[in-house]
Amino acid sequence: MTLHTALLQGTRLLEDAGVAVPRLTAEVLLAHALRERREYLFAHPEHELLELEWLHYGRHLHERLKGRPTQYITGRQEFYGREFRVTPAVLIPRPETEHVVEAALAQARGARRVLDIGTGSGALAVTLALEMSAEVWATDISPAAASLAMANAARLQALIRVVVCDVMNAIAPQSMDLIVSNPPYVPLTQKEGLQREVRDFEPHVALFAGDTGFEVYDRIAADAPRVLRPGGWLVLELGFGSLEYVRNLLSPWQDLRVEPDLAGIPRVIAARTQPSRNSPGR
Repeated sequence: MTLHTALLQGTRLLEDAGVAVPRLTAEVLLAHALRERREYLFAHPEHELLELEWLHYGRHLHERLKGRPTQYITGRQEFYGREFRVTPAVLIPRPETEHVVEAALAQARGARRVLDIGTGSGALAVTLALEMSAEVWATDISPAAASLAMANAARLQALIRVVVCDVMNAIAPQSMDLIVSNPPYVPLTQKEGLQREVRDFEPHVALFAGDTGFEVYDRIAADAPRVLRPGGWLVLELGFGSLEYVRNLLSPWQDLRVEPDLAGIPRVIAARTQPSRNSPGR
């Protein structure tokens, strides 16, 4: 079977099953089976698949048809122009979370010490370490996630320090200039309404915050003033419908700002603590 025919058959299978972007998914899975880049498929449509390549491709298609996300099949996801390794132990980084990076760079580019809460794959921590040249710390309650974040940092030549703890309870007082987080924010009451790929395959500890979806926001807002230095920034990704709650939560803070994503949906909220009297205002 040629690559051209394999792509057509794979696309048809995925399309009939209602899988999103079936052609692109087939291309990614076939390239992964061949251990080649997607460009190879278009340059060599006449390539005859070896038996082992066909077996790998068939297995990848079968996994995707069962609902397994493509990123968990390939073990890869791009974030801010860099390729990260992902496993079912971590949430798959989304393009929307790149807005957290943009807000952090805009509001606190001069930060010397940065903390990423709930780092998962390390996408935020690694990106900020490379973009800001800051000393970056990261926390995660999952040892498997912490291990993967360290592996991604090593592969991308970023220096980060990862602590296994709940939220930031192991972080020293007034030790950070900037805290960022894409926290769990899905209410447990919405579990059954999630896409199968998310509900059945991504780690629940990284998805669900509690009955309201605001529980982790509450904990971060309560403890961040202890960890941040005077004038330090907090930058959080917003879940759908969480803006008003989180804005009220941070109303005592200074310079509160909300940034929308490309669709105009409020995606990031940023605020800072009271600067010390001896530090210049911003």
